[in-house]
Amino acid sequence: MLHGGLFALAMPRGSGKTVLMQMACLWSALSGATEFVCLIASSADRAKDLLENIKVWLETNPLLAEDFPEVTFPIRALERITNRQKGQKHEGTPTRIEWSADKIVLPTIAGSCASGVVISCSGMKGSEIRGQNYARADGKVVRPQLVMVDDPQTTESAWSPSQSQRREAILAGDVLGMAGPGKKISGLMACTVIRPGDMADNILDRDKHPEWQGERTKMVYVFPQDEKLWAKYAEIRGDSLRNGGDGGEATEFYRENREAMDTGAVIAWPQRHNNDELSAIQHAMNLKLRDEAAFFAEYQNEPIIETEGEEMLTPEQIAGKTNGYARSSIPVGCNHLTLFIDVQQKALFWMLCGWEDGFTGYIIDYGTWPDQKRQYFTLRDCRRTLIQAKPGAGLEGAIYNALEKLSDEKLPRVFLREDGLEMRIDRCLIDANWGQSTDVVYQFCRQSQYAGIILPSHGKYVGASSMPFSEYRRKRGDRVGHHWRIPNTTGRRAIRHVLIDTNYWKSFIHARLAVAMGDPGCLSLFGRDEKLHRLLAEHLTAEYRIKTMARDRIVDEWKLKAARPDNHWFDCLVGCAVAVSIAGVSLETLTQRSVKPAKRIKLSELQKQSSAFRPQSSGRKS
Repeated sequence: MLHGGLFALAMPRGSGKTVLMQMACLWSALSGATEFVCLIASSADRAKDLLENIKVWLETNPLLAEDFPEVTFPIRALERITNRQKGQKHEGTPTRIEWSADKIVLPTIAGSCASGVVISCSGMKGSEIRGQNYARADGKVVRPQLVMVDDPQTTESAWSPSQSQRREAILAGDVLGMAGPGKKISGLMACTVIRPGDMADNILDRDKHPEWQGERTKMVYVFPQDEKLWAKYAEIRGDSLRNGGDGGEATEFYRENREAMDTGAVIAWPQRHNNDELSAIQHAMNLKLRDEAAFFAEYQNEPIIETEGEEMLTPEQIAGKTNGYARSSIPVGCNHLTLFIDVQQKALFWMLCGWEDGFTGYIIDYGTWPDQKRQYFTLRDCRRTLIQAKPGAGLEGAIYNALEKLSDEKLPRVFLREDGLEMRIDRCLIDANWGQSTDVVYQFCRQSQYAGIILPSHGKYVGASSMPFSEYRRKRGDRVGHHWRIPNTTGRRAIRHVLIDTNYWKSFIHARLAVAMGDPGCLSLFGRDEKLHRLLAEHLTAEYRIKTMARDRIVDEWKLKAARPDNHWFDCLVGCAVAVSIAGVSLETLTQRSVKPAKRIKLSELQKQSSAFRPQSSGRKS
């Protein structure tokens, strides 16, 4: 007989916890460990399905028939004709067997440990749980002494705080009170944490529910050490899937580097992986790459805490932040010009920005190469493509040609600031993240006549559970900046490149866009026509941020909206900001400036200074 004790076990999704619960329920009944066991699930229909599996095992499993013939033979004799149960007898004594959708009463057989044992089921509703009892042939009324709770919440209830609280209350009141006044009930709950603060997460917290002894199991107890190889694996796999493949190229890469990629990993179930995967470690990493938040919640039982970030800007708000400057005009305060090129299969997206020393920014120009000759389009419906611009060339050749043509158009150009100063682009970053273009981007940056100012860039998704840039061990020759770093490199791609914490810089850009016009640190758009910037504004609002906490870190994580619109100019704007940060511009210059009252100057004196300055302004601004 079981006496008291409540245990909650969080197991990774797909670990077979439902079968374990069913087998535990069946064992407790057949062995006589309890007189009445209740199986509880998230809903009544789900509970009945679980009980139906137990009924099938009792009817058909030959091993159970061999070990417990006194239970299984009377059940099989019914031949699924429930009307026979009332008249069934053993040696002239009624077996009192019951065989319904929500309750089983095992046959009353003298000498059987399971004689008259009750197995019931119910959903997580108080009305279904309360009042369960059974009058035995010996006159004893029994109530549930053991509850088996299997996945008591649904995805919908987990995301509803009110539903989670209601289910916790049902568990604490109705379920634990099933044994009756003055009696303890034993319980075992198998669950999966879906989100922070849901029912399962709270029950496992001993501070919130000290009556439950909770334990969280994981799919991965220690992750592999070599993050660089796994980052390369993720790049290869993502590139394969985006282009209609099945990720087989990534599996081959893992096969070739498996020893190094497995080093340090500790996995719970080494045999758990799909047929097209080589190991449980690869399977776990694939799940993590597919959806990191779901992986840490449902497979690690360590949900990433997500709360909605600050109010997001609307496309209308962004398109309305025009400054009145003509396209390609440079405001007098600008000391730096940066260009970013985002490489896509059909076209290059580019953006030119001007910056003051305090990170006040101006979007001076942007577009695509080839020029699409229309204000509104998507990458998918581009009519003028890289391949069309270089007939007979392959994809790599078409990309190289496009980078060459766009660079020749922009990088040697002299821009005239409104006070007459001549300026050129200080730094150009080129996206090298897309797997099919990475090598050709590196080749172009190495061979280009503008090699002194261009730099390949790689955006890195640094989430709350990832290692922050500040914790990377700095190696000799590395250059480390504000959430970016330029590692010292050797080998086939012996050219420096910049790694960017995109989550941080996307939040930084939106903060600049939210600054009011005229305030230091504001980011604005050229012209006066808001309609002209409609497509740009959609790119800049194609993602939303979630404030996420994991491993004692709080991070804004940026995700594409469900419709997955284009976000390429958003990436360009981020790249332009990082490029000027590399040049030494930071927000600190705003606070470091000494605030002095402005000296009054006569208009005639200002005109004299301007005319005296103009003839001397020539050459490139350093």
